[in-house]
Amino acid sequence: MFDAACRRCPRLADLLQRVREQYPDYHAAPVPPFGVEDAALLVVGLAPGMHGANRTGRPFTGDHAGIMLYQTLFKYGFATRPESRAADDGLELLDCRITNAVKCLPPQNKPVGREIAACNDFLREELARVPAGGVVLALGSIAHNAVLKALGLKLSAHVFGHNQCHPLPGGRWLLDSYHCSRYNTQTRRLTETMFHDVFRHARELLQQRA
Repeated sequence: MFDAACRRCPRLADLLQRVREQYPDYHAAPVPPFGVEDAALLVVGLAPGMHGANRTGRPFTGDHAGIMLYQTLFKYGFATRPESRAADDGLELLDCRITNAVKCLPPQNKPVGREIAACNDFLREELARVPAGGVVLALGSIAHNAVLKALGLKLSAHVFGHNQCHPLPGGRWLLDSYHCSRYNTQTRRLTETMFHDVFRHARELLQQRA
């Protein structure tokens, strides 16, 4: 289960301590998943952003990446509002849950391999709650690889690719998307149309459930 007091990674724990001293009103702790526990759609990101989830305590809330994500979740019926402003703003997710491969803020938003591995059992437990016919949406290759590792699957047999779909055990699906980061959206590596195509694909997969 998610551990709000987790301090497994010394580098991340030290960074959070420094952030709490500099920004005493920030969440500056492991960021819990947000949404329905047994949701049919599990969105997996990379890690909390310094002035986003690390500040607000809700995934993809308060930073640039969350703008496109929550607008798209709303458009495709997975959220009650198109904007996430704060952990207590009343927004609800509908048959959807959002988490990160790494629950703590990493320096320069770049967790190292041992930190991703240390957090992997939390992701494994979250994946176990996705029902048959459900979709795990990985935002970026690190999230994609973390999902495969948590499920004991070979990375070489499931190569990351934008809007690519991979079967998972239990009749579930892994769906890939480029991360909705500021860099990817500003460079047009990921456009709004491309992101919408992924969520349309997710809806189509979910509609196939018995």
